[in-house]
Amino acid sequence: MTVSYNSLITKSAKENQSINIVNQIIISIVLGTILALISPDLAKSFSILGSLFVQALKAVAPILVLVLVTSSIANQKANSDAKLRPIISLYLIGTISAALTSVVLSFTFPVQLTLNLAGANANLPQGLVEVLTTLAFKVVDNPINAVATGNFISILAWGLGLGFALKNANESSKIMIHDLADAVSNIVKVIIRFSPLGIMGLVANTVATTGFEALGEFSHLVILLLGSMLIIALVVNPLIVFLIMRKNPYPLVFTCLKESGITAFFTRSSAANIPVNMKLCEKLNLHEDTYSVAIPLGATINMAGAAITITVLTLAAANTLNIDVSFGTAILLSIVASISACGASGIAGGSVLLIPLACGLFGIDNNIAMQVVAIGFIIGVIQDSAETALNSSTDVIFTAAASHHITKNL
Repeated sequence: MTVSYNSLITKSAKENQSINIVNQIIISIVLGTILALISPDLAKSFSILGSLFVQALKAVAPILVLVLVTSSIANQKANSDAKLRPIISLYLIGTISAALTSVVLSFTFPVQLTLNLAGANANLPQGLVEVLTTLAFKVVDNPINAVATGNFISILAWGLGLGFALKNANESSKIMIHDLADAVSNIVKVIIRFSPLGIMGLVANTVATTGFEALGEFSHLVILLLGSMLIIALVVNPLIVFLIMRKNPYPLVFTCLKESGITAFFTRSSAANIPVNMKLCEKLNLHEDTYSVAIPLGATINMAGAAITITVLTLAAANTLNIDVSFGTAILLSIVASISACGASGIAGGSVLLIPLACGLFGIDNNIAMQVVAIGFIIGVIQDSAETALNSSTDVIFTAAASHHITKNL
Protein backbone atom coordinates (compact mmCIF):
# COMPACT_ATOMS: atom_id res chain seq x y z
CA MET A 1 0.00 0.00 0.00
CA THR A 2 2.81 2.41 0.90
CA VAL A 3 4.60 1.81 -2.38
CA SER A 4 1.38 2.45 -4.29
CA TYR A 5 0.75 5.79 -2.57
CA ASN A 6 4.39 6.87 -2.90
CA SER A 7 4.17 6.16 -6.61
CA LEU A 8 0.99 8.23 -6.86
CA ILE A 9 2.57 11.10 -4.93
CA THR A 10 5.72 11.13 -7.09
CA LYS A 11 3.68 11.02 -10.29
CA SER A 12 1.35 13.83 -9.20
CA ALA A 13 4.22 16.01 -7.98
CA LYS A 14 6.06 15.70 -11.30
CA GLU A 15 2.90 16.56 -13.22
CA ASN A 16 2.29 19.67 -11.15
CA GLN A 17 5.89 20.80 -11.60
CA SER A 18 6.03 20.21 -15.33
CA ILE A 19 2.62 21.54 -16.36
CA ASN A 20 1.92 25.07 -15.24
CA ILE A 21 -1.58 25.08 -16.67
CA VAL A 22 -2.72 27.93 -14.44
CA ASN A 23 -0.44 30.51 -16.05
CA GLN A 24 -1.45 29.30 -19.50
CA ILE A 25 -5.15 29.72 -18.69
CA ILE A 26 -4.55 33.23 -17.31
CA ILE A 27 -2.70 34.17 -20.50
CA SER A 28 -5.46 32.66 -22.65
CA ILE A 29 -8.14 34.69 -20.83
CA VAL A 30 -6.13 37.90 -21.37
CA LEU A 31 -5.48 37.11 -25.04
CA GLY A 32 -9.12 36.21 -25.67
CA THR A 33 -10.28 39.48 -24.09
CA ILE A 34 -7.77 41.57 -26.06
CA LEU A 35 -8.71 39.82 -29.31
CA ALA A 36 -12.42 40.53 -28.68
CA LEU A 37 -11.70 44.22 -28.05
CA ILE A 38 -9.46 44.65 -31.12
CA SER A 39 -11.44 42.61 -33.63
CA PRO A 40 -14.85 41.27 -32.52
CA ASP A 41 -15.48 39.52 -35.86
CA LEU A 42 -12.15 37.69 -35.73
CA ALA A 43 -12.78 36.81 -32.09
CA LYS A 44 -16.12 35.19 -33.00
CA SER A 45 -14.34 33.01 -35.55
CA PHE A 46 -12.20 31.64 -32.71
CA SER A 47 -15.35 30.24 -31.11
CA ILE A 48 -14.61 26.97 -32.90
CA LEU A 49 -11.78 26.38 -30.41
CA GLY A 50 -14.20 26.72 -27.51
CA SER A 51 -16.76 24.49 -29.23
CA LEU A 52 -14.18 21.77 -29.84
CA PHE A 53 -13.08 21.94 -26.18
CA VAL A 54 -16.66 21.65 -24.91
CA GLN A 55 -17.40 18.79 -27.33
CA ALA A 56 -14.27 16.92 -26.20
CA LEU A 57 -15.36 17.26 -22.57
CA LYS A 58 -18.84 16.12 -23.50
CA ALA A 59 -17.39 13.03 -25.20
CA VAL A 60 -15.10 11.90 -22.38
CA ALA A 61 -17.00 12.89 -19.23
CA PRO A 62 -19.60 10.05 -19.23
CA ILE A 63 -16.93 7.37 -19.65
CA LEU A 64 -14.76 9.03 -16.99
CA VAL A 65 -17.55 9.01 -14.40
CA LEU A 66 -18.44 5.37 -15.13
CA VAL A 67 -14.90 3.99 -14.84
CA LEU A 68 -13.90 6.17 -11.87
CA VAL A 69 -16.91 5.19 -9.77
CA THR A 70 -16.62 1.50 -10.73
CA SER A 71 -12.89 1.44 -9.97
CA SER A 72 -13.13 3.32 -6.67
CA ILE A 73 -15.84 0.98 -5.33
CA ALA A 74 -14.34 -2.26 -6.67
CA ASN A 75 -10.83 -1.47 -5.38
CA GLN A 76 -11.94 -0.17 -1.98
CA LYS A 77 -9.97 -2.01 0.68
CA ALA A 78 -11.86 -3.45 3.61
CA ASN A 79 -10.26 -2.18 6.82
CA SER A 80 -11.07 -3.86 10.09
CA ASP A 81 -9.59 -1.05 12.18
CA ALA A 82 -12.66 0.54 13.79
CA LYS A 83 -10.57 3.63 14.66
CA LEU A 84 -10.96 4.82 11.07
CA ARG A 85 -14.74 4.94 11.32
CA PRO A 86 -14.93 8.27 13.23
CA ILE A 87 -12.57 9.86 10.70
CA ILE A 88 -14.54 8.58 7.72
CA SER A 89 -17.75 9.78 9.39
CA LEU A 90 -16.26 13.26 9.77
CA TYR A 91 -15.17 13.24 6.11
CA LEU A 92 -18.75 12.49 5.03
CA ILE A 93 -20.32 14.95 7.47
CA GLY A 94 -17.94 17.68 6.31
CA THR A 95 -18.68 17.04 2.64
CA ILE A 96 -22.46 17.06 3.10
CA SER A 97 -22.22 20.18 5.30
CA ALA A 98 -20.30 21.91 2.52
CA ALA A 99 -22.96 21.03 -0.05
CA LEU A 100 -25.75 22.26 2.24
CA THR A 101 -23.88 25.51 3.00
CA SER A 102 -23.40 26.23 -0.68
CA VAL A 103 -27.11 25.58 -1.28
CA VAL A 104 -28.04 28.19 1.35
CA LEU A 105 -25.62 30.75 -0.10
CA SER A 106 -26.78 30.04 -3.66
CA PHE A 107 -30.38 30.66 -2.59
CA THR A 108 -29.36 33.85 -0.79
CA PHE A 109 -27.11 35.18 -3.58
CA PRO A 110 -28.38 33.58 -6.82
CA VAL A 111 -26.14 33.71 -9.86
CA GLN A 112 -27.19 33.44 -13.49
CA LEU A 113 -24.91 32.59 -16.40
CA THR A 114 -24.77 33.57 -20.05
CA LEU A 115 -25.34 30.30 -21.89
CA ASN A 116 -26.40 29.23 -25.35
CA LEU A 117 -29.89 27.93 -24.59
CA ALA A 118 -30.69 26.81 -28.14
CA GLY A 119 -32.33 23.40 -27.95
CA ALA A 120 -32.70 23.49 -24.16
CA ASN A 121 -35.43 21.26 -22.77
CA ALA A 122 -38.62 23.28 -22.40
CA ASN A 123 -40.30 20.83 -20.00
CA LEU A 124 -37.89 20.95 -17.11
CA PRO A 125 -39.00 19.39 -13.79
CA GLN A 126 -40.07 22.00 -11.27
CA GLY A 127 -40.95 20.18 -8.02
CA LEU A 128 -39.47 17.41 -5.89
CA VAL A 129 -42.00 14.81 -7.13
CA GLU A 130 -41.18 15.56 -10.75
CA VAL A 131 -37.45 15.51 -10.00
CA LEU A 132 -37.74 12.13 -8.25
CA THR A 133 -39.85 10.75 -11.10
CA THR A 134 -37.31 11.92 -13.66
CA LEU A 135 -34.52 10.52 -11.48
CA ALA A 136 -36.18 7.10 -11.24
CA PHE A 137 -36.55 6.78 -15.01
CA LYS A 138 -33.00 7.99 -15.61
CA VAL A 139 -31.58 5.40 -13.18
CA VAL A 140 -33.01 2.44 -15.13
CA ASP A 141 -31.69 3.61 -18.50
CA ASN A 142 -29.65 1.26 -20.66
CA PRO A 143 -25.96 1.82 -19.78
CA ILE A 144 -24.84 2.10 -23.40
CA ASN A 145 -27.57 4.63 -24.11
CA ALA A 146 -26.71 6.44 -20.86
CA VAL A 147 -23.09 6.91 -21.93
CA ALA A 148 -24.10 7.88 -25.48
CA THR A 149 -26.66 10.48 -24.33
CA GLY A 150 -24.83 11.73 -21.24
CA ASN A 151 -27.36 10.38 -18.73
CA PHE A 152 -25.07 10.81 -15.73
CA ILE A 153 -27.62 9.63 -13.16
CA SER A 154 -27.81 6.24 -14.86
CA ILE A 155 -24.03 6.24 -15.31
CA LEU A 156 -23.59 6.79 -11.56
CA ALA A 157 -26.06 4.00 -10.77
CA TRP A 158 -24.33 1.56 -13.12
CA GLY A 159 -20.92 2.59 -11.79
CA LEU A 160 -22.02 1.90 -8.21
CA GLY A 161 -23.68 -1.37 -9.19
CA LEU A 162 -20.69 -2.65 -11.17
CA GLY A 163 -18.30 -1.50 -8.45
CA PHE A 164 -20.07 -3.40 -5.68
CA ALA A 165 -20.54 -6.43 -7.94
CA LEU A 166 -16.80 -6.48 -8.68
CA LYS A 167 -15.65 -6.11 -5.07
CA ASN A 168 -15.34 -9.91 -4.87
CA ALA A 169 -13.65 -10.23 -8.25
CA ASN A 170 -10.09 -11.52 -8.45
CA GLU A 171 -7.23 -9.05 -8.10
CA SER A 172 -6.29 -9.14 -11.77
CA SER A 173 -9.80 -7.98 -12.72
CA LYS A 174 -9.65 -5.16 -10.17
CA ILE A 175 -6.24 -4.10 -11.46
CA MET A 176 -7.61 -4.05 -15.02
CA ILE A 177 -10.49 -1.77 -13.94
CA HIS A 178 -8.06 0.47 -12.07
CA ASP A 179 -5.81 0.65 -15.14
CA LEU A 180 -8.82 1.48 -17.31
CA ALA A 181 -9.73 4.34 -14.96
CA ASP A 182 -6.15 5.60 -15.14
CA ALA A 183 -6.20 5.36 -18.94
CA VAL A 184 -9.39 7.42 -19.25
CA SER A 185 -8.00 9.92 -16.72
CA ASN A 186 -4.91 10.28 -18.91
CA ILE A 187 -7.13 11.04 -21.91
CA VAL A 188 -8.86 13.74 -19.84
CA LYS A 189 -5.44 15.17 -18.96
CA VAL A 190 -4.63 15.46 -22.66
CA ILE A 191 -7.90 17.33 -23.25
CA ILE A 192 -7.18 19.62 -20.30
CA ARG A 193 -3.73 20.35 -21.73
CA PHE A 194 -5.58 21.98 -24.65
CA SER A 195 -7.92 23.87 -22.31
CA PRO A 196 -6.01 27.18 -22.70
CA LEU A 197 -6.86 27.21 -26.43
CA GLY A 198 -10.47 26.27 -25.75
CA ILE A 199 -10.80 28.89 -23.02
CA MET A 200 -9.28 31.56 -25.26
CA GLY A 201 -11.93 30.76 -27.88
CA LEU A 202 -14.73 30.80 -25.32
CA VAL A 203 -13.62 34.08 -23.73
CA ALA A 204 -13.00 35.78 -27.09
CA ASN A 205 -16.43 34.80 -28.41
CA THR A 206 -18.23 35.65 -25.15
CA VAL A 207 -16.65 39.12 -24.78
CA ALA A 208 -17.17 39.87 -28.48
CA THR A 209 -20.84 38.85 -28.24
CA THR A 210 -21.95 40.10 -24.81
CA GLY A 211 -19.21 42.53 -23.77
CA PHE A 212 -17.90 42.32 -20.23
CA GLU A 213 -21.23 41.24 -18.69
CA ALA A 214 -20.25 37.57 -18.74
CA LEU A 215 -16.91 38.28 -17.08
CA GLY A 216 -18.87 40.11 -14.38
CA GLU A 217 -20.96 36.96 -13.91
CA PHE A 218 -17.78 34.96 -13.53
CA SER A 219 -16.59 37.28 -10.76
CA HIS A 220 -19.91 36.87 -8.92
CA LEU A 221 -19.60 33.11 -9.30
CA VAL A 222 -16.04 33.09 -7.96
CA ILE A 223 -17.05 35.23 -4.97
CA LEU A 224 -19.91 32.84 -4.18
CA LEU A 225 -17.60 29.82 -4.42
CA LEU A 226 -14.84 31.36 -2.33
CA GLY A 227 -17.35 32.64 0.21
CA SER A 228 -18.79 29.14 0.62
CA MET A 229 -15.32 27.65 1.05
CA LEU A 230 -14.29 30.30 3.60
CA ILE A 231 -17.42 29.63 5.66
CA ILE A 232 -16.64 25.91 5.68
CA ALA A 233 -12.97 26.51 6.55
CA LEU A 234 -13.51 29.15 9.24
CA VAL A 235 -16.97 28.41 10.66
CA VAL A 236 -18.35 24.95 9.89
CA ASN A 237 -15.14 22.92 10.25
CA PRO A 238 -14.19 24.64 13.55
CA LEU A 239 -17.70 23.98 14.85
CA ILE A 240 -17.45 20.28 13.99
CA VAL A 241 -14.00 20.09 15.61
CA PHE A 242 -15.27 21.87 18.73
CA LEU A 243 -18.13 19.38 19.09
CA ILE A 244 -15.59 16.54 18.96
CA MET A 245 -12.71 17.97 21.00
CA ARG A 246 -14.65 20.31 23.32
CA LYS A 247 -11.95 22.98 23.19
CA ASN A 248 -10.92 25.96 21.05
CA PRO A 249 -10.57 24.52 17.51
CA TYR A 250 -8.91 27.51 15.84
CA PRO A 251 -5.26 26.76 16.75
CA LEU A 252 -5.63 23.41 14.98
CA VAL A 253 -7.61 24.90 12.08
CA PHE A 254 -5.16 27.75 11.44
CA THR A 255 -2.16 25.41 11.71
CA CYS A 256 -3.64 23.09 9.09
CA LEU A 257 -4.60 25.95 6.77
CA LYS A 258 -1.11 27.41 7.05
CA GLU A 259 0.96 24.24 6.71
CA SER A 260 -1.31 22.18 4.44
CA GLY A 261 -3.76 24.56 2.76
CA ILE A 262 -1.19 26.99 1.33
CA THR A 263 0.85 24.19 -0.25
CA ALA A 264 -2.27 22.53 -1.66
CA PHE A 265 -3.43 25.86 -3.10
CA PHE A 266 -0.39 26.01 -5.37
CA THR A 267 -0.03 22.31 -6.20
CA ARG A 268 -3.79 21.96 -6.94
CA SER A 269 -3.54 18.25 -6.13
CA SER A 270 -4.64 16.51 -2.93
CA ALA A 271 -2.51 13.51 -3.92
CA ALA A 272 0.62 15.63 -4.30
CA ASN A 273 -0.08 17.16 -0.88
CA ILE A 274 -0.21 13.79 0.93
CA PRO A 275 3.45 13.92 2.10
CA VAL A 276 2.88 17.45 3.48
CA ASN A 277 -0.14 16.21 5.43
CA MET A 278 1.77 13.18 6.68
CA LYS A 279 4.51 15.39 8.11
CA LEU A 280 1.93 17.67 9.69
CA CYS A 281 0.20 14.69 11.34
CA GLU A 282 3.56 13.58 12.70
CA LYS A 283 4.15 17.09 14.03
CA LEU A 284 0.74 16.96 15.74
CA ASN A 285 1.76 13.68 17.42
CA LEU A 286 -1.02 11.65 15.84
CA HIS A 287 -0.82 7.86 15.72
CA GLU A 288 0.98 6.77 12.57
CA ASP A 289 -1.18 3.67 12.07
CA THR A 290 -4.21 5.93 11.88
CA TYR A 291 -3.00 8.88 9.79
CA SER A 292 -1.01 6.71 7.35
CA VAL A 293 -4.34 5.33 6.14
CA ALA A 294 -6.68 8.24 6.91
CA ILE A 295 -4.73 10.90 5.00
CA PRO A 296 -4.51 9.04 1.63
CA LEU A 297 -8.15 8.02 2.09
CA GLY A 298 -9.10 11.65 2.73
CA ALA A 299 -7.38 12.71 -0.48
CA THR A 300 -9.90 10.48 -2.24
CA ILE A 301 -13.21 10.89 -0.38
CA ASN A 302 -12.96 14.08 1.71
CA MET A 303 -14.12 16.54 -0.94
CA ALA A 304 -15.93 19.47 0.68
CA GLY A 305 -14.54 21.91 -1.89
CA ALA A 306 -15.66 19.71 -4.78
CA ALA A 307 -19.17 19.42 -3.28
CA ILE A 308 -19.35 23.22 -3.14
CA THR A 309 -18.22 23.59 -6.75
CA ILE A 310 -20.71 21.02 -8.05
CA THR A 311 -23.61 22.47 -6.05
CA VAL A 312 -22.99 26.15 -6.81
CA LEU A 313 -22.48 25.68 -10.55
CA THR A 314 -25.47 23.34 -10.84
CA LEU A 315 -27.75 25.82 -9.07
CA ALA A 316 -26.38 28.61 -11.28
CA ALA A 317 -27.42 26.57 -14.32
CA ALA A 318 -30.85 25.96 -12.76
CA ASN A 319 -31.26 29.70 -12.09
CA THR A 320 -30.32 30.48 -15.68
CA LEU A 321 -33.06 28.12 -16.91
CA ASN A 322 -35.56 29.54 -14.39
CA ILE A 323 -35.97 26.20 -12.63
CA ASP A 324 -37.77 26.54 -9.30
CA VAL A 325 -35.58 24.51 -6.93
CA SER A 326 -37.56 23.48 -3.84
CA PHE A 327 -36.02 22.82 -0.43
CA GLY A 328 -36.49 19.06 -0.82
CA THR A 329 -34.84 19.12 -4.23
CA ALA A 330 -31.96 21.15 -2.79
CA ILE A 331 -31.41 18.50 -0.10
CA LEU A 332 -31.41 15.82 -2.81
CA LEU A 333 -28.91 17.90 -4.80
CA SER A 334 -26.67 18.14 -1.71
CA ILE A 335 -26.64 14.36 -1.37
CA VAL A 336 -25.91 13.81 -5.07
CA ALA A 337 -23.20 16.49 -5.01
CA SER A 338 -21.58 14.88 -1.96
CA ILE A 339 -21.59 11.41 -3.54
CA SER A 340 -20.30 12.84 -6.80
CA ALA A 341 -17.56 14.76 -5.01
CA CYS A 342 -16.27 11.57 -3.38
CA GLY A 343 -15.71 10.17 -6.86
CA ALA A 344 -14.10 13.31 -8.27
CA SER A 345 -11.07 12.68 -10.46
CA GLY A 346 -7.70 13.50 -8.93
CA ILE A 347 -6.73 15.67 -11.89
CA ALA A 348 -6.91 19.46 -11.71
CA GLY A 349 -10.49 20.54 -12.47
CA GLY A 350 -11.80 17.02 -11.89
CA SER A 351 -14.80 18.19 -9.87
CA VAL A 352 -16.27 20.32 -12.66
CA LEU A 353 -16.50 17.24 -14.89
CA LEU A 354 -19.13 15.89 -12.48
CA ILE A 355 -21.42 18.92 -12.80
CA PRO A 356 -23.49 17.25 -15.57
CA LEU A 357 -24.29 14.46 -13.12
CA ALA A 358 -25.89 16.93 -10.71
CA CYS A 359 -27.52 18.82 -13.57
CA GLY A 360 -29.21 15.56 -14.54
CA LEU A 361 -31.40 15.90 -11.44
CA PHE A 362 -33.19 18.80 -13.10
CA GLY A 363 -33.29 17.36 -16.59
CA ILE A 364 -30.82 19.97 -17.80
CA ASP A 365 -29.63 19.14 -21.29
CA ASN A 366 -26.09 17.80 -21.52
CA ASN A 367 -25.13 20.54 -24.00
CA ILE A 368 -26.10 23.16 -21.41
CA ALA A 369 -24.30 21.28 -18.62
CA MET A 370 -21.09 21.13 -20.64
CA GLN A 371 -21.16 24.88 -21.17
CA VAL A 372 -21.25 25.19 -17.38
CA VAL A 373 -18.28 22.81 -17.19
CA ALA A 374 -16.39 25.09 -19.59
CA ILE A 375 -17.14 28.06 -17.32
CA GLY A 376 -15.80 25.96 -14.46
CA PHE A 377 -12.48 25.65 -16.28
CA ILE A 378 -12.37 29.40 -16.90
CA ILE A 379 -12.77 30.22 -13.20
CA GLY A 380 -10.69 27.20 -12.22
CA VAL A 381 -7.60 29.40 -12.00
CA ILE A 382 -8.88 30.46 -8.58
CA GLN A 383 -11.66 27.98 -7.81
CA ASP A 384 -9.66 24.77 -8.20
CA SER A 385 -6.77 26.06 -6.10
CA ALA A 386 -9.07 27.14 -3.26
CA GLU A 387 -11.00 23.88 -3.53
CA THR A 388 -7.85 21.78 -3.18
CA ALA A 389 -6.62 23.88 -0.25
CA LEU A 390 -9.90 23.29 1.59
CA ASN A 391 -10.02 19.59 0.79
CA SER A 392 -6.43 18.83 1.78
CA SER A 393 -6.27 20.91 4.96
CA THR A 394 -9.56 19.39 6.13
CA ASP A 395 -8.01 15.92 5.84
CA VAL A 396 -5.62 16.76 8.68
CA ILE A 397 -8.17 18.75 10.69
CA PHE A 398 -10.67 15.87 10.85
CA THR A 399 -7.98 13.22 11.33
CA ALA A 400 -6.56 15.17 14.28
CA ALA A 401 -10.01 15.85 15.78
CA ALA A 402 -11.13 12.23 15.50
CA SER A 403 -7.78 10.92 16.77
CA HIS A 404 -8.08 13.17 19.83
CA HIS A 405 -11.56 11.80 20.44
CA ILE A 406 -10.33 8.23 20.02
CA THR A 407 -7.42 8.74 22.41
CA LYS A 408 -9.67 10.47 24.95
CA ASN A 409 -12.07 7.51 25.02
CA LEU A 410 -9.49 4.71 25.21
